[in-house]
Amino acid sequence: MIPWIQGDAPFPPNEFAMDNPNGLLAAGGDLSPRRLVEAYRNGIFPWYSPGDPILWWSPDPRMVLYPGDIRVTRSLSKVLRNRPYEVRFDTCFVDVIEACAAPREGQAGTWITAELKQGYLELHEAGLAHSIETWVDGRLAGGLYGVALGRVFFGESMFSLVPDASKIALVHLSRYLHHAGFQVIDCQMHTEHLEAMGARQIPRDTFLQALEELVDCPAKGDRWSYVSSRLDVRDLRT
Repeated sequence: MIPWIQGDAPFPPNEFAMDNPNGLLAAGGDLSPRRLVEAYRNGIFPWYSPGDPILWWSPDPRMVLYPGDIRVTRSLSKVLRNRPYEVRFDTCFVDVIEACAAPREGQAGTWITAELKQGYLELHEAGLAHSIETWVDGRLAGGLYGVALGRVFFGESMFSLVPDASKIALVHLSRYLHHAGFQVIDCQMHTEHLEAMGARQIPRDTFLQALEELVDCPAKGDRWSYVSSRLDVRDLRT
């Protein structure tokens, strides 16, 4: 039986998560800012389909990207230096989450429900959720959003309307986080796309041990101010 969360009841311990499906920990609860922050601080995130109860996950292994380890191919390096684009942070959070929620090719629906959108919007208004946006010719072309607590960025979803737009956003985010002292980008689950960008899988226990130290740092709770129209790969290491 999957534990059912009611009211203010805490999450069950992560080691109670199921092996199949990998990481399913609990159901129920709500998507209030308080509950979402509690989840992220404990290495847990929501993921469910419309019409289903809220499901909470803590997979093992965990996919993470260390900001200084972002991998940039030669072709992407040329894009970052030469293609006309602009990366901005926190200028259109609602548009980014709506774009991430749009059904992908070959998919009939989305897991980003209206409840989830509202929960992350409230976190954004509290200065904890952020959008990373790639603009091309004055239009939003791609990006991602996630939650920042202490020195960890918990990535949630990304999208691209033009080639490389989400990659551009991720590289700029990694550079920003690296210089701001962040230690980990939580990518949650394995994808080949993230692995190609330098993400790796680590044991859940290793991830949770890192969170104990890193999310105890005070969250700034501010909108992020960032605008850039060019990035040299050498800037990632300075």
